[in-house]
Amino acid sequence: MRVPIIAGNWKMNTNIPEALALVDGMLSPLDGIKGVEKVLCPPFVSLQAVGDKIAGTSVRLGAQNMYFQERGAYTGEISPVMLAGLCHYVILGHSERRQHFGETDELVNRKVQAAVSHKLVPIICVGESLAQNEEGLTNSVVRLQVKAALQGLSPDDVKNVVFAYEPIWAIGTGKAATGQGANAVIGLIRATVAGLYDRQTAQGLRIQYGGSVTATNIAEFIRQPEIDGALVGGASLKAEEFLRIVEQTAQIKGAGTVSR
Repeated sequence: MRVPIIAGNWKMNTNIPEALALVDGMLSPLDGIKGVEKVLCPPFVSLQAVGDKIAGTSVRLGAQNMYFQERGAYTGEISPVMLAGLCHYVILGHSERRQHFGETDELVNRKVQAAVSHKLVPIICVGESLAQNEEGLTNSVVRLQVKAALQGLSPDDVKNVVFAYEPIWAIGTGKAATGQGANAVIGLIRATVAGLYDRQTAQGLRIQYGGSVTATNIAEFIRQPEIDGALVGGASLKAEEFLRIVEQTAQIKGAGTVSR
């Protein structure tokens, strides 16, 4: 059974005191929820502070981005060497990185390879734009992104990877995909991985849905057989709502318990 994973991507929100206050508002009950892997991804400036706060709990820490070079004259970038030992996960290829900062499939792949080589677990984001969706290109776009992201990775490497299907048109818009639609695309991702490697590798791969996920609609996604969790944006900045998302995931997947 794939352990469901809920990750909160705080994006460019919260300073250090705000980040710690957010953690304080949910840490105890969040730690008590079993059967779900819980990940918090604050901005870089808060990684150490949040990491210290959640140390010794079941909550894991993730970074929001990473460059592929270990060191050098890359002003403003964060390297895998800096993150190794500090956090467990790193979000790579998010649509906002692709859209606003020009990240290509090739660059995402280099980052994925660097993350894996430094024992960081990449959460690889893939997804189509509204125009691509309306033109019926969703499957071809997502399939290409998956193949590009995994270039050069072995089956053992893929065991330490998480995918997140994030349709660009649903991120931050309040317009989520349907559970059935997201399940179909995530099934396509799994089938693509099976074609690249084997069925066993694909069946072990955890794939999240992301895109305007809330406590109101999470159940629609988590009930789908191919969906293993969610990459949560705005709702992860509200302690009570994020808790409700994780609680519902534990209850619906039937693998965990809720302490409150």
